[in-house]
Parts: sequence; C-alpha cells; structure tokens
Amino acid sequence: MVKTPAKKGPQLNTFEWTGINRKGKRVSGETVGANEQAVKGQLRKQAIAVSKIKKKASPLFSFGGGIKAMDICMVTRQIATMLGAGVPLVQALEIIGKGSEKPAVRVLLEEIHGEVSAGNPLSDTLRKHPRHFDDLYCDLVASGEQSGALDAIYDRVATYKEKAEALKAKIKKAMMYPSIVVAVAIAVTAILLVFVVPSFEEIFSNFGAELPAFTLFVIGLSNWLTNNILLVVIAIAAFAFAFRHAHRSSLKVRDNTDKAILKLPVVGNILNQAAVARYTRTLSTTFAAGVPLIDALDSAAGASGNAVYRDAIRSVKSDVSSGIQLNSAMRQSDMFPDMVNQMVMIGEESGSLDDMLAKVAGIYEQQVDDAVDNLSALLEPLIMVVIGILVGGLIVSMYLPIFQLGQVVG
Repeated sequence: MVKTPAKKGPQLNTFEWTGINRKGKRVSGETVGANEQAVKGQLRKQAIAVSKIKKKASPLFSFGGGIKAMDICMVTRQIATMLGAGVPLVQALEIIGKGSEKPAVRVLLEEIHGEVSAGNPLSDTLRKHPRHFDDLYCDLVASGEQSGALDAIYDRVATYKEKAEALKAKIKKAMMYPSIVVAVAIAVTAILLVFVVPSFEEIFSNFGAELPAFTLFVIGLSNWLTNNILLVVIAIAAFAFAFRHAHRSSLKVRDNTDKAILKLPVVGNILNQAAVARYTRTLSTTFAAGVPLIDALDSAAGASGNAVYRDAIRSVKSDVSSGIQLNSAMRQSDMFPDMVNQMVMIGEESGSLDDMLAKVAGIYEQQVDDAVDNLSALLEPLIMVVIGILVGGLIVSMYLPIFQLGQVVG
C-alpha cells in the first residue's frame, strides 16, 4: 500500500464566545478553529451573531487532560458501533465529539469532523495526527474507504485496538511487580540503615567489646550511606535520566534493551509470548482487511513491540517477497514456536490464514494473561520473603552483640 505524505493542517485553538441566536436569546460556548474569523464563520452558519470572542487560555498545569491510547480505543469502538448501526460518518464524529468528557478528545474529534465534513477522506485526516493514529490504523481505515466497507473495517480496527491495549496492560503489570519488589526492598533497607542502625551504634559504643563481623559490616554500610545519601540519590537520578535520554535518542540502545529483557527469567517468557500475540493479531487484522501480505508484514513488524521480533519479521517479509511461503519463512527465522508455524501452514493451505492467525493470537493472549496472573501470585509472597530477609538480617546484626553480651554476663 502506497502511503502519501499528509499535509500538515493549520494550528487549531479553542475559542470562548458569547452571542445572540436566531431567537434573540443570549448564548455562549466553546468552538475549535484556526482563528477568530474562522470561528465566527462557523457560528454565523448556525445563525449566531457573536458579540464577544476570545482564545481560551491553556491551563498552567494539566493532570490527566491529554489523550491516552485507551481514549482512542474507546473512540474507535464508538465509531465502529455507530457505523454498524447505519449512522453516517460525519454525524457519528459529531455525536461522539460532543459526548466526550475529555476536552482534548472533543477538540481532536471536532477537528476531524470539520475536515471530513469538508470532503477530505477520513484516512488522510487521521494521518495529520500521527501521535494518536499510527500508520497501521490509517492504512486499515484507507482500506475500508477504498472497499466501501468502512463499518466492517472499523469493527476490526476497534477489536484490534482493544486486544492491543489489553495486552499492553498485562505487559505493564508483568513488568511492574518485579520493579515493586526491588523498589520496596531498597527503600526499606535504606530507611533502616539511615535511621535505625545509627541508634544501635551509639549503644554499642558504650559496650567496650569487640563487635561481630556482620554487625561491623552493617554499621559500616550505614555510615557510608548516611554520609553519601545525597550523592547516591543524585547518581540514581542521573543514571535514570541518562538511560531514558539514550533510550529515546539511540536506536542501538533500544535494540540492546529489547534483547536484554527477552532474556530475563519469567518476565522474558511473557514478553516473548506477547510479541508473538502482537505479530499474529496485527497480521490477522491487516490481512483480513485486504492489505497485501507484504504490507501486512511491514505493519506487523512495527507493531511487534520488540526489536528482536521486528528484525525477524522483516527477514520473513524479505523471504516472502522472494516467493517463499509465509510458514517456511517464519520457520527459517527460528523465532516462532512450532505450533505457530504449523497453524500458519494450515491457514495457508486452507485459504483461511487470517482466521488461523486470529486463533493463534487468542491462544497467546490467553497464555500471557495466565502467566501474568501466575507471576502476581508468585511475587506476593516473594515480596514478603525478600523484605523479611533484609529486615530480619539487619535486626539480627544489631542484636548479635546484645546476645553475646548476655552470654558473657551469664
């Protein structure tokens, strides 16, 4: 599918206005437009004589006001439902836009509604907002417009977005638990070393006896951390900032990170299953929408979510372009389980590749769901064990001299 570069539209703003309607009643509201003249023109068509208009000031601080992926997912499902019910696209966009609770979503849909009302294709309009609608989304919508089955395609897009967001939430949950274990363990240990151990050190200084090696080690660690706590915090913050910047700006860093996380115990297996689920779900959706297999593989590579699988899928695409069957190309990449390769082969032979890929995606999405639940159940007691060992170890180190003193006195 040939992608034409989208022209960048004018900067839109929200304007607050008051005026008089055709019944002579005073009315007010907010309208999105490029400038005051454009907004006045829109209101004039609604028989509203504007008496006062001004650009709405942007808030200094905004909490949760932006458009999130889940908002786009919800809007997509609403559009699919209305199109399926026979509501015209322009009217559906207007209804959904006015009914949205988020101002940012309302502004976005009002702009899209205005473009589509002016006769511009929906896919071209969506391409002007790449932050919210990626190439895959726009390509599928374009396919629906060309085939005249936008309602059916939008239902597929909505299902795909829902599955993708659900999978993303599971991955975040899987990655969150190990992070919580490490963070809680470090925080509890640091608090004990900085605030509790120094109190015991004052008591031990009056003993006049040699302290156990374990106790001396903990006291030394406490003194070092207390004296360098600011330096440690700055170093951690600097490392986090540097890694985040490098991850955003360097493709090599991102690729190496993707390779490393796939090798993590437990979590790596979940991420492998999630990548297979993304690949098969994307390929199923695009292929069923009439997108050629080569272009569908391009979309699947971008949607895989991991550099290792992205490169493997691009290799598969190259092999398929040279005439090799999809299942053979996947088998040669040595990245996909035998079950996936077998089901793809059956799908190719039976002419139902999209259905077979959808079934594979469902299987792996369920495996990810089960694995995340098992990980949660495993880590709950693990958190208690780790914290118990750390806290218990520190307590034992502090009470060892007291126990020894009691034995000497006895």
